[in-house]
Order: sequence, then C-alpha cells, then structure tokens
Amino acid sequence: MSSERPIRGWVDPNFPNPMGPGDASIIIYGYTPSIVVGVLGCALFALAGVLHAWQLVKYRSWYFSTVMVGIAFEIVGYAFRCLSAKVNPYHVSYFVIQYFFIVVAPVFFAAAIYTVLSILISATGQHYAPLPPKWILWIFITCDVIATIVQIFGAALIGVASSNRKDPTTPNNILLAGLAFQAFTFLVFIGLFAVFMRRARKAMFKVVRKSFYMGFWAAVILIYLRVCFRLAETAEGLYGTLNTHEVYFGCMEFAPVVVAIWLLAIWHPGRCVPKSRAAVGDSI
Repeated sequence: MSSERPIRGWVDPNFPNPMGPGDASIIIYGYTPSIVVGVLGCALFALAGVLHAWQLVKYRSWYFSTVMVGIAFEIVGYAFRCLSAKVNPYHVSYFVIQYFFIVVAPVFFAAAIYTVLSILISATGQHYAPLPPKWILWIFITCDVIATIVQIFGAALIGVASSNRKDPTTPNNILLAGLAFQAFTFLVFIGLFAVFMRRARKAMFKVVRKSFYMGFWAAVILIYLRVCFRLAETAEGLYGTLNTHEVYFGCMEFAPVVVAIWLLAIWHPGRCVPKSRAAVGDSI
C-alpha cells in the first residue's frame, strides 16, 4: 500500500494543476485567491504609502518610518497574491512569499504604534506611564520579532507539508503558538496604553486633540482584531471555515489593516503629536 496521504484540500476545477516543480497537489490557500483583493491591496497600500511618505518627510517624523516598511511588505504580499490568482494558485513559493510579507507587515505597524505611545508619554509626562518609554519599545518590539519568527517558521513548514502530502498539524501548531504569543503581548500593550490614558486623562488633551486619540485607538484595535482573526483561523485548522473562505481574509485581515493605515495617515503622529513637552504649544 502507498504511504502517501490521500489528497485533501481545495483543487480548482476551473484552474487545472500544472504539476510543475514547486507546485503543491492542492491550493494551500483553501480557495483560489481573488485578483480583485490582490489589486485592491496593492493600490490602497500604495496610495497610503504616498500619503505617509509625504507627511514623514514634511514633519520629519522619522520615528514613524517603520510604517513605510510595513506598507512596502503589504504591497509585495498582495502582488504575490495576484500571481497566485492569475498565474498559478498551486505554486508553493507564491503562497509562502505572500504569507511572509502579509504576516510580517503588521509587525512594523505595531513597532510604529509602540513608538507613538513612547512619544505621547514624553509629551504628556513620564510620571503618567506604567513603564518607561524605552522599556515599552524594547519589550514589545522584541516580543513581536519572536512571535513573527515562530509564525514564519510554522507557515513555511505548512507549505512543505502540503507540497509533500504530509500531515500539517504540527506546523500549524507552531504557527498557532506564535500567533497566541503575539495576541497576548499586544493585549498587554493595549492594557498599558489604557492605564496611561486613564492616568493622563486630564493632561493628554492639552497635548493632542481628542480626535487623534480616537483615530489612534481605532487603528490599534483594528490591528489587534487582525491578530485575533489569524489566531482563530489557525486554531480552527488548515481546512477550517476561516481558512478556506477568502471573504474572512478580506473582512478580517485585508480591511482592518487597510483602514488602520489610512487612519494613521489621516491623523499622522508627525502632524498631531509633539515630540516633547516643550513642543506642546506647537501641537495642533
């Protein structure tokens, strides 16, 4: 008897498998990716990137430059989803590359968010902060790097397992561990941010407008929502509902991150947040 596992997963009847080198026996996405989502991702992130770059230079807010790296990653990721959609959805490399760039991109957005909190603390008063600003940066950026490395390792192993018709349960559990760690640490950050806002509630609106805090909070929650979706998707398994229907990817991965990046462009910290208490009078 053959030791190979039976083929399980999505095979597009309208898109025959070319069975070339590097092609999996199934479409690892669980569906054939939509070219519309891929093109929209490239276009919306590119436009947001132009707006962010202009404000980055104009307001010399170099501390927020990691957003540009994240946007570039998103564009590359969605470009490879376009290749999967129109060229070959079975190709393992396309899947792994798009997954790598789309999963890693929010790490750079999170790093920018951590930096903004440290700037807000410096501008409002460090006595309001639950932790020193530098601690916040180092602790949470380090945690994000660790979580991302684990996720990418797990995703790569899933691609290899699917390509070789092996059981992807163990690689999926590795990916799940990375996502769970990321969700936990980001939740801790949200808690610290909430503590800071509660302590500084009388002083913070003298530093920046209330609309900035609302927009910034919304962006933070949207990024966290995306992390929670990835966690639920992975916990359900490679062949679960969330993993095999692109509508969930569009609504819970694509849309939240796009909206968050546009919110951060509209209420750009370089324009809205003074870099120190001495500059509070110049805040708008």
